[in-house]
Amino acid sequence: MKFVLAPDSFKESMTAKNAALAMQKGILKVFPDADCVMVPMADGGEGTVESLVSMTNGEIINTEVLGPLGEKVVADYGLLDEGHTAVIEMASASGLELIKPEDRNPLLTTTYGTGELIKHALEKGVSRILIGIGGSATNDGGTGMLQALGVSFKNKNGEELPFGGGALHQLHTIDLSGLDERIKKVKMDVACDVTNPLIGENGASAVFGPQKGATPEVVKLLDQNLAHFADVIHQFLNKDITHLDGGGAAGGMGAGLMAFLNAHLKKGIDLVIEYTGLEEQIKGADYVFTGEGSIDGQTLFGKTPFGVATIAKKHSVPVIALAGRIGKDVDPLYDHGFTAIVGILHGVSTLEEALKAGATNLAFASENICRILKNEQKFTNRGCY
Repeated sequence: MKFVLAPDSFKESMTAKNAALAMQKGILKVFPDADCVMVPMADGGEGTVESLVSMTNGEIINTEVLGPLGEKVVADYGLLDEGHTAVIEMASASGLELIKPEDRNPLLTTTYGTGELIKHALEKGVSRILIGIGGSATNDGGTGMLQALGVSFKNKNGEELPFGGGALHQLHTIDLSGLDERIKKVKMDVACDVTNPLIGENGASAVFGPQKGATPEVVKLLDQNLAHFADVIHQFLNKDITHLDGGGAAGGMGAGLMAFLNAHLKKGIDLVIEYTGLEEQIKGADYVFTGEGSIDGQTLFGKTPFGVATIAKKHSVPVIALAGRIGKDVDPLYDHGFTAIVGILHGVSTLEEALKAGATNLAFASENICRILKNEQKFTNRGCY
């Protein structure tokens, strides 16, 4: 029997790889000769580098870059495909979690460190970059990133703009002559699971600014600054980024990547499925096990288990999803490839206890599912549907 194990991380409990190992442990207790193919997954956010490096026998690269407030931080990215592909999580260099809540200020935060990660990857000779842009602390339209790559943003006095979304109203000219030539030869994929435009009531500043420390007054200012940024880009690049789907992601980073680096924005889970070769692994499998910490009605909107189930359904392979918590509105998932959704908790416990026992509980739940499957083999050659 072939089992494909494709979980996401169980946040604060298990990485995706550890979750797959726990599933394997339970399965092998019942089917000791089973072929367990582990494909640790992610949706383009936290854990994407680790999952892809683990799946592809890649390498983690550490380097010092500027953090979101201009301080030095150690960030990392992954090298895959014998060094031809880099996978970057923006949050590693420019993430919200790098700043104490009381110090968060999108007027000042910069994406410069993310640009340094991209440049570091270029120096490794990569030809393809996957960048996840979730969890950012910034609202600068990607200008910091672009400055790190050689783009110059100047005010009317010919002075380089300071870091942060608060300075964009000063933007007068854009100079691309210093842009790193190597970036033009690189395919840039961006994991982006939001469709918000750059500006307006559904834009970067209004929707995501408050969680980054913006007051209502600051939100208004940031929105006006991004609108000015878009106007200057239209003037110098003849590109309209105002209403692009996903342009407002990561404080306008989506728009900056598309306008200057010809990046392609895609759903994170779709990119991870592509990079891991999940579909090829699922072909001919008997069962797929997936899961993450919580499964509910929101899983339907591009979460990892949904993406996995969609591929499995295409090939008529049953999908068992396991979760620490099963929330409301999961019924529609059964129409999208999910065969069963199983909670892994044994009984009432504190959150701390549940997180600590995550791997043990996941292995036990996987074992018991397989005991049911083994019993059903008496009645069908394919197993339990």
